This record gives sequence, structure tokens and C-alpha cells, in this order.
Amino acid sequence: MRKTLLTAWLACLWAVAAGQPQGGFGGFQMPQVKLETSQEWKDVNYAGDQKAYHTCDIYLPKQEKAAYPVVIHIYGSAWFSNSSKGAADLGTIVKRLLEAGYAVVCPNHRSSMDAKWPAQLHDIKAVVRFVRGEARKYRFDPSFVAVSGFSSGGHLASTTAVTSGMRQTKVGTVEIDLEGSVGNYTGESSAVSAACDWSGPIDLTAMDCGEHMQMGDNSPEDVLLGSKLSKEPDRYLSLSATTYVDKNDPPVIIFHGEKDNVVPCCQGRKFFETLKAAGVETEATFVPEGGHGMGMYGEENLKKMVDFLGKVKR
Repeated sequence: MRKTLLTAWLACLWAVAAGQPQGGFGGFQMPQVKLETSQEWKDVNYAGDQKAYHTCDIYLPKQEKAAYPVVIHIYGSAWFSNSSKGAADLGTIVKRLLEAGYAVVCPNHRSSMDAKWPAQLHDIKAVVRFVRGEARKYRFDPSFVAVSGFSSGGHLASTTAVTSGMRQTKVGTVEIDLEGSVGNYTGESSAVSAACDWSGPIDLTAMDCGEHMQMGDNSPEDVLLGSKLSKEPDRYLSLSATTYVDKNDPPVIIFHGEKDNVVPCCQGRKFFETLKAAGVETEATFVPEGGHGMGMYGEENLKKMVDFLGKVKR
């Protein structure tokens, strides 16, 4: 989200915001990936409102079981896309989760063009509630529902985790609704069992924390909030996962590349230290040659993700 070198990349994201193509940008993945599954559902509306940005794709593992633990995996788009579920790291993270026996749900969510924060958090909370409300139909095990995400998806996954059990709070002068009322299952819990943060922005008050990073004009977080950090710092705090961390949070695993020139690695490091200080179960892997998605999805990291989730589940 910074650096002159990223200008073309951000221009592409703005094009996504304008056109909102199906598939779209969702991390460094090809949109057409063949997954080995026993059953799939595409374009399932989790909100009951027939909006395309409230749809999800559901994948069940090849090995059939009566019920599956669930991971909701969220695409990255700097919050600019509302239709990138079809490119949500399918060939890497989603494939590995399916192989490990997890049902995977890949949702769309409202973009920063559709609605301002915290609408995007409300959408993901609605997906969690939908998983529990429709558990019997899709053979979900509602006792284990985790969230995962890349980039802005990592932000949404992390924020969903650290606000588990919180419905509303005040951040400085800002009253924030952390739950929302999207969908038909508002009586279900939106709490999650664990979270996987892949290269996510976590402290939106300090996106210039990295070496050679500079806060740019009209950054993605500015667009998401419709504001500026200098004008409304408490709103940026309300967007930051670090604001909500406490000892009751579910376990979180973090992956971040040390050469990430989009979301600086210091974001992942700060999240890790904040979680540790609060007494939250956490692990972190900082990849020396890892970029923003590039070099991050090797088998070693994917195994760490699966092992971490398995440990939490047990």
C-alpha cells in the first residue's frame, strides 16, 4: 500500500473497484484452480439478500465425513474488491486445508466502494453465523470455525478473531458496532476458534512502520474509512486489530514476509508481540525472502498452518 513501485498495482485495484469483475484480485493466484472435493456449492448467499457481495463458495474435502471442521478464508484486495472469492488462494491455502480435512468457505464481502468500515467486519461475522446456522445442510462442525485471510483478508480474519464475543465498544471517541445484523442467523455466535493471518495490515495507525515506507495519499485505509489519520485517529484505531487484543482471544498464527513492500513486516511483528503480551496463544513465521504473497505459500508454511489449527482443534 506504499512506495512508488506499487503505483501500478494500486491502479489495478482501483480498476477492480470500478469494474468489480467476478474472480478479480485475490492474492497471487490463478482464478481457475481444480480442487479435489467431494462436493462444492458456488454463489451461496449467506445474508439472504441476493447481493453478489454477500455470496460465498463452499468446498468439502474429498474424503467424505458426517461433519467437517471449518475454515473461512478471505481474499486480499486492499478492501477494494467485492467479488474475488473465486481467486482466494485456492491453489495454495484452500487446497492444503481441504487436504487436511477442513471444509473451506470463501466469501465475498462489501468493498470500500460499497460501504465504509465496519461493514466488512459485519459481513465476515455474518459468514461465521451462517456456518453455524446452516451446519446441518452443509455438514459443518460448528464447534470448530476458524478464519484465515491474505492481506486485507488477513486484516478481516484477525479482527474477527480479536473481537470474538464483543458486540460493541468505544475506541476513544468512536462508538463501533462490531457485530452488525447481516443475515438470518443473528442469534448464532460469531466467535471463532482460531485465526491465520497471512500478510495482513494490523495497526492502521502505523502503516509507515517499515523501512523506506511512506504514508501515501488516499491509501486503501483512507478510502475504507473515508477519512485521514491526521483528522480522525480514533477511527483508524477502530480499524486496527491490535486495539481489541485481550487474554480471551482465540489462538492466532501469523505469516509475514520480511521483504513485503505492500504491508510492512513490522505489522506482523507488532501483532505477534501484542498477542504474546496479552497472553494469547500465538505463533509467527517471518520469511526472510518473502514478499506480499510471493514466496509465502511453500509447503513448510502451509504445514505450519495445518499443524497449528490441528493443535487448537485437539
